Amino acid sequence: MLSINTSKNITGINRHKALLVLEDGSVFSGKAIGKIGTTTGEICFNTGMSGYQEILTDPSYYGQLVVMNNVHIGNYGVKDSEFESDGIKAEGLIVKSFSQIYSRPAANHSLQNYMEQYEKVGISDVDTRAIVRHIRDKGAMNAIISSETDDIENLKEQLKKVPSMSGLELSSKVSTKKPYAYGNENGIKVAVLDYGIKENILRCLAAQGLYLMVFPYNTKASEMEKWEPQAYHLSNGPGDPAAMVNEIKEVSQLIQIGKPIFGICFGHQLLARACGVSTYKMKNGHRGINHPVKNLLTGKSEITSQNHGFTVSAEDIKKNKEIEVTHINLNDNTIEGLRLKNRPMFSVQHHPEAAPGPNDSKYLFEDFAKMLK
Repeated sequence: MLSINTSKNITGINRHKALLVLEDGSVFSGKAIGKIGTTTGEICFNTGMSGYQEILTDPSYYGQLVVMNNVHIGNYGVKDSEFESDGIKAEGLIVKSFSQIYSRPAANHSLQNYMEQYEKVGISDVDTRAIVRHIRDKGAMNAIISSETDDIENLKEQLKKVPSMSGLELSSKVSTKKPYAYGNENGIKVAVLDYGIKENILRCLAAQGLYLMVFPYNTKASEMEKWEPQAYHLSNGPGDPAAMVNEIKEVSQLIQIGKPIFGICFGHQLLARACGVSTYKMKNGHRGINHPVKNLLTGKSEITSQNHGFTVSAEDIKKNKEIEVTHINLNDNTIEGLRLKNRPMFSVQHHPEAAPGPNDSKYLFEDFAKMLK
């Protein structure tokens, strides 16, 4: 490997030079954060002012390099109780100003140490505003970060081998390998299909007095029925829902069984596809904690937390007499929620559990629990 120059930040710690190379040939030079190495993935950006720990540990970010729009990242450290999975799931982190020291007394680690622990590569001291403007114009694309070589042509060759997010199945990379229980065993039994579930979804469901059994993403409906659940939850997760052919068939089976279903994000997309509604890849997707959504049933608007690069087809829903749209995104009018007219089943594209984000949509967990009780 080619040895590249180092520089010092304000803490006096040597910082390697790092490069960010985009699929269209754009190159950004900065400084290394996290592990010294090379990483690839689809580049995306998050508009949240805070929540970098929850974002990095969200399994839906598997296979992606995350640009944080907020300038200062790492300044409040990492707290052990604020994770959304068992480790960092994003492939890499891209920031403007990175702090290796933190001021929050409740924090347990620095973000630098946390990234090193999970061997994650990142880059700082780049113009994140310019990067975000660029990918907003050009659309989502693959990228590579390296702090171990400055051979741009070599990095471009590596980048050519990275698969597109379209058609990519990733739930198998982040789903639980075996079923496990969560919550009060005296509560109403709900089977959860884990496509890459966030911890706070489980917390919010359990807070409604539900007893959860979390199943691997590819568990058959007939197998889950042996547990005799009273309802089902379809979780969030990474990748292209169109690639989940067998899983969509199992969701179709759950619809035929007729028990209540609540889907979030990826689960929302799978429920739609099981009903014959197609999904498509967005130019940039929605990722942040400030997205306005209108509830068409109540007429009220909500500020929501979002993280998705695919969405359901509004045109297909118009043709489907069995589905009613319940929520729309006020920025671009994409579908944010739906329900089946003659069955106790509904889903939303946004994240009512937030983490990070506002609690405007948390009532959906209450609605689900009321449906069961």
